[in-house]
Amino acid sequence: MKQLIAALFLFQGVFMSAQRQDKINFIHGEAQIVPFAKKGYVEGKVTYEFHVLQDVDSVFLDAKNMKFTSVRLNDRIVKYSNSGNTVSLKKKLKRGKSYKLELDYTARPKQTMYFMNWNDDNPDNNQIWTQGQGKYTSHWLPSFDDMMEKVEFDLSLTFNKNYEVIANGKLLDVKESDSSKTWSFDMQEPMSSYLLAFAIGTYEKQQLTSTGGAPIENYFYPKDSVRVEPTYRYTKEIFDFLEEEIGVAYPWQNYKQVPVHDFLYAGMENTGCTIFSDAYVIDSVAFLDKNYVNVNAHELAHQWFGNLVTEKSGSHHWLHEGFATYYAYLAEKELFGEEHFYWKLFETLTTIQNSIEKGQGQSLLDPRASSLTFYEKGAWAIFMLRDRIGDMAFKKGIQSYLEKYAFANVTVPDFIQEMEKSSGTDLSRYVKVWLEDTAIPFKVAQEKLAEKSASLKSLFALQAALKSQESDEIDYTSYWNGTNSIQLKKYMIQNFIQTLPEEIIDRVLDSNALELRQALALNVQDIKDYPKEKLETLLNDESYVTLENVLFKLWMAYPEERNSYLEKTKGIIGFPNKNVRLMWLTLAILTEGYEGRNTKLYFDELSGYTAPEYSFEIRQGAFQYLNEAFGFKDSNLLDLAEATTHHSWQFKKFSRNLMVELLKDQVYKDRIMSLLGKLKPEERRYIESKVK
Repeated sequence: MKQLIAALFLFQGVFMSAQRQDKINFIHGEAQIVPFAKKGYVEGKVTYEFHVLQDVDSVFLDAKNMKFTSVRLNDRIVKYSNSGNTVSLKKKLKRGKSYKLELDYTARPKQTMYFMNWNDDNPDNNQIWTQGQGKYTSHWLPSFDDMMEKVEFDLSLTFNKNYEVIANGKLLDVKESDSSKTWSFDMQEPMSSYLLAFAIGTYEKQQLTSTGGAPIENYFYPKDSVRVEPTYRYTKEIFDFLEEEIGVAYPWQNYKQVPVHDFLYAGMENTGCTIFSDAYVIDSVAFLDKNYVNVNAHELAHQWFGNLVTEKSGSHHWLHEGFATYYAYLAEKELFGEEHFYWKLFETLTTIQNSIEKGQGQSLLDPRASSLTFYEKGAWAIFMLRDRIGDMAFKKGIQSYLEKYAFANVTVPDFIQEMEKSSGTDLSRYVKVWLEDTAIPFKVAQEKLAEKSASLKSLFALQAALKSQESDEIDYTSYWNGTNSIQLKKYMIQNFIQTLPEEIIDRVLDSNALELRQALALNVQDIKDYPKEKLETLLNDESYVTLENVLFKLWMAYPEERNSYLEKTKGIIGFPNKNVRLMWLTLAILTEGYEGRNTKLYFDELSGYTAPEYSFEIRQGAFQYLNEAFGFKDSNLLDLAEATTHHSWQFKKFSRNLMVELLKDQVYKDRIMSLLGKLKPEERRYIESKVK
């Protein structure tokens, strides 16, 4: 009986979470939002216009933990029910009639809207930004968790006039009043609520125009003006390429890209307004190692695959992520060449196969599948579909699919049907092998790569030779000399460095090939086995990854040269996460006799980077170096306690694991317990739960 009751409750929960209002068509939503940054809440008013398709006796909106001061239907105050998750009206609504629903409310979002750094001393750090996918816009706006409810949204925001406000749509007007401004944005086409977004902060912008005439706005912090070009490099080329390759014009009024602090993901494809992590705001040196190009292309591709045409449910998520991943790889192929493209596919194929061999293979139709499945296996499925039916049929099918289901919702069978029509091909076998199966045809995929790439064909021959011969019997020099592929040579360094002839190592060190030199810096084990003077030249390379790794290895191997290595790299910051600076500070503090008068200054700088005003990547790096080399001051322990409640789940997990380890040490435990009175309630509750 208990099992039956539990099953009924489970069924009810699933039904309620998927409940749709298919008898009502919401057409337009006009929202007026006033955020109160320091207090972490919003006041808002939203007006919806909807049309009744069949007689109904109720209507509801998703609304998480909101308080309503007024609810009106056709300008009349009506009774409503607020469950904490939805706001609903019991009212007989007539088929064929249109209605206007107005709601005034306040919300204190625990997720989806993030108030960043409003209590520190740096106003340039202050931001508000939203993230709807997987979090629900209904935490800050009464709206629709169901992706199938598409509405044309117009958003107005009132805020401090000293900041910039960016949102979906075309900016129609900015009205100033005393200390505030109201920004009014207009959308012309419907979209799912999770794609509604805005960002507030201190920004300037670069303006571009695509070949097709679409306005492109690339936002940046005023201090980062020299980083605009490397960060947004190839943006127009990517836009023009995708529009031509997809064969359907960009479907929205304009396109904006906005970096924000401590974003939850690499980027998010809000309709016409991508928000992305400012960890990708880079200088020209960083471009080799970490750039925004792939994220840029991926989020832009979503404007067609996900935003224009949207899945009906998670079972069809491949139609979003697989396609965005595939088209981003195509854009990189256009920019960086075929070798880059096919080696990327090889890398992802290897990762997928390794996962399958561990028993972790998943179907692309599994709504709970991993990112590896939806993104990388998804891209492979599209690559093989295109190969199966040919370029012409593939592009014709894509165009037909996007045009037929524009501003609507789709399933995988809808897509397959369009591809079968365009190609005249029965794709049932393809669906079974690439979409339904948890495995992949690994050998078939490898053969396809070998057919497309001469360097991968050489690699597979080398791998086959290694299975039949001892490693030291392989003539690596002939493989090396027989190719111009940087990718193949890099692979050989990464995997066979211990058996590569010295001649090859010397040639790499004497070359200007930054990728090969970096591969050497990353994979060399005993650095003293190689010429010291040549390895020292790696400190001159324009690569923060190379510099970070070779600095540490040289510092460890040659104690007598530590001062000179530190002098040579002094003042280099590295990526936005300060990877080189954090390591340099650690080594400078540990180096006996190096600028002893500055040791305390260096330690204070390193320990200061755990503070909440810095990005979580910087903070995590500082916590790691302090934990491994020096230990923590009370201020660091307070910062760590704050980090255990951080909105980024990755950083929160790291911080909680570190806190648990410190609590095992009695000295640290006593110190942490003595600081409880300085903690916020949520931080204190977490620590007390671990102590108990």
